[in-house]
Amino acid sequence: MNMLDFMLALANYAFHFLRVLGAFGVAAGCGFGGQAMATQADSERLLIRAARLFDGKELRIDRAVLVAGSEIVAIGSPAELRGRAVREMDLGDATLMPGFIELHAHLAFRKVPREIVLRHGVTTVRDVGGPLLPPSGGRGALRLLTAGPIITVQNGYPISVFGKGYIAETAQSPEEARQLVGKLVEGGAVVIKIALEPGGEPGAPWSMGHHGGAHPPWPLSSLDVVSAIVAEAHRLGRRVTAHLGESQGAALALAAGIDEWAHVPCSEISDELIEQAVRQKVKIVTTFDTMSHCSGIHTNAARLAKLGAVFLYGAEIAHPDIPWGIDAQELQLMRHFTGMSTLEVLRSATSKAGDELGMTPLGTLSPGAPADIIAVRGNPFEDLKILEYPALVISGGQIVVNEFDK
Repeated sequence: MNMLDFMLALANYAFHFLRVLGAFGVAAGCGFGGQAMATQADSERLLIRAARLFDGKELRIDRAVLVAGSEIVAIGSPAELRGRAVREMDLGDATLMPGFIELHAHLAFRKVPREIVLRHGVTTVRDVGGPLLPPSGGRGALRLLTAGPIITVQNGYPISVFGKGYIAETAQSPEEARQLVGKLVEGGAVVIKIALEPGGEPGAPWSMGHHGGAHPPWPLSSLDVVSAIVAEAHRLGRRVTAHLGESQGAALALAAGIDEWAHVPCSEISDELIEQAVRQKVKIVTTFDTMSHCSGIHTNAARLAKLGAVFLYGAEIAHPDIPWGIDAQELQLMRHFTGMSTLEVLRSATSKAGDELGMTPLGTLSPGAPADIIAVRGNPFEDLKILEYPALVISGGQIVVNEFDK
């Protein structure tokens, strides 16, 4: 290779590298990389202290967070950090923690106001089924990451319920599947979502309250098509999450190597499928609150938990009965159905969710993380309900809510 070819190859590599970074939030103003820290004047450094600090992994006492611009620059005792700050906020008997990350929402499709969700403690949302939008927000605005339309088969779910529109697109062949995945990634999709839903599960929310749709059973994509979706998504650096609710969809998802189940299955599935899911390290987004009428949800969750499945917080914001913000009932059900501790539940909505997005250290209070911070009065480890009413919300270093000054 001559020098010119080498330089062209290097430039091409750099272009694609930056393009991938952009899709995962740098272009969205997430504040990664330290540039904001390096350019912020010392006069902008803010020290925030409270009785307790949950850093996304552990609950700590006598800790404060130092913010410069859009990033967290240090975590330490108030005494050692005070000399590095110009301004200080003492919240007293309160708990500091990362803003929540919602991994299953339909904000754009349902036109839920983003500012309401942000003011109620959710600072990052992964929208999985709706219009395809580039990553946005992160500095005083809700960070919104989208999957775009759900991939399905002709007349399959969700078209069978909602009709044709931007919530879904169809792929009838492996080649169409690969092209569609490429188009979605090109448009900014941070994850690919597929529907594997024949319908008919008792208590399923997609079977209740919708009128005019086709009666189950609904058609499913073939294994060849689903496998092509997964292979192309993985080639482009994206995970695949699957809407499913029963054994047929679960088996198809596992055979194709899908990364996530967008719900704990609604109907009870076999021990063999449960064991295979755990063996393949499939992540499970909970959505217990919106799925609470499903007959098999408790049994499936308990068996998955017993074998060590990884659960991630997702309340499905935009469903009619789900709060537009942190959902304490979802957290309570996670503890009840899986036996997870409060610490494990809160990790699933913060640090583990940031890892799942591929955006570590998002979801933590740690040096270099975006300054997405919330605080509640009191101790949420004793009362999860107070998380629905944060008295402080900071997005990318910008204060959105501050009730402590009143």
